[in-house]
Amino acid sequence: MGQRFGGKYSPNGDQNKTARAPNPFEGKRRSKAGLKANLLFILPLPFAWNAFQGEPTALIYGLIAFAMMIGGAWMTREGLFAQEAYDARGVARRPALPRKAIGALLIGGGLGVGMLMAGQSSVIATVIATLGAFLHIGAFGFDPMADKGIAGVDSFQTDRVTKAIDTGEGHLTAMKAAITRARDHQLERRVDRFCDIARQLFRTVESDPRDLTAARKYLGVYLQGARDATVKFVDLYSRNRDPNIRAEYESLLNDLETNFASRTTALLSDNHSDLNVEIEVLRERLAFENR
Repeated sequence: MGQRFGGKYSPNGDQNKTARAPNPFEGKRRSKAGLKANLLFILPLPFAWNAFQGEPTALIYGLIAFAMMIGGAWMTREGLFAQEAYDARGVARRPALPRKAIGALLIGGGLGVGMLMAGQSSVIATVIATLGAFLHIGAFGFDPMADKGIAGVDSFQTDRVTKAIDTGEGHLTAMKAAITRARDHQLERRVDRFCDIARQLFRTVESDPRDLTAARKYLGVYLQGARDATVKFVDLYSRNRDPNIRAEYESLLNDLETNFASRTTALLSDNHSDLNVEIEVLRERLAFENR
C-alpha cells in the first residue's frame, strides 16, 4: 500500500517534531525467523501430496509426517521469535518451553515417518530422523538455556525487573495495535518513536534493577494510561477524523516523549553519581592500604 509523504512542511505535518531518539534495536536483525524458517512450512507438502497417491497405509504415514513437520516448523518459528526477544533484553528469563528443540524432534520424526511411507526399513527411518534433527539444530541452534541477568543481582530482583518490563512491553504492543486502526501512517510513526523512547527506559532499568522503584509508574501506570488513551482516541478519530482530537493526541504523545526521556536521563545521571561514589570509596581504600 502506498504511503503518503509527510514531512515538517507537509500538510498535517508535525511542526513540533523533534529529533528521532536513538533506537536501542537499530543495528540488530529484525527477525531471525526469515527464509529458512519459512521453508520449513514448504518441505512437508510432498508428504501430503504423496499421501493421497498410494494405499491407506501410505495415507496414514503421509498425513502423520505432514502434521509433525508442520508442527515442527511452527514451533521453530516461535522459538526464533522467543530467542529474538531474549537477545534484545539485558535482563530476561530463558524461554519456559524449548521450542526449537521440540521443533527439531518433530521435524526429524516427520522425516522418519516419511521414510516409512516410502517403504524404507525402520533402521533407515531412524537414521534419517536423527540426521534431520541434528541438521535442524545446526541450522537454527539451541534455545537459550539460562536466565540472563546482572552480576551481583539476586534472582528476586531480576524477576521483578523482568515482570515489569514484560508488563510495559504488553502496553506498548497494545498501543501499536490500536493506532493501526486509525489508518494514519504519520501517527503510527509517532507511536513508534514513543515506543523507542520508552524502551530506552526499559534498557536503563535492566542495566541497574535498583532503578525499578523510581521507574515503576512509568512502566506500569503511565504506559497503561497511554494505551487506554490511544484506544479511546482511535475510537473517536475513526468516526469523524476530527483534527482537534488528533492535535490533542499528538500533544499527549509529545508530553509522553518528554517525560519518558527526562526520566531516562535522570536515572542515567543517578547511575553516574553512584559510579562516582564507588570510585571515591575504592580510591580511599587503596590509599589506606598503601600507607
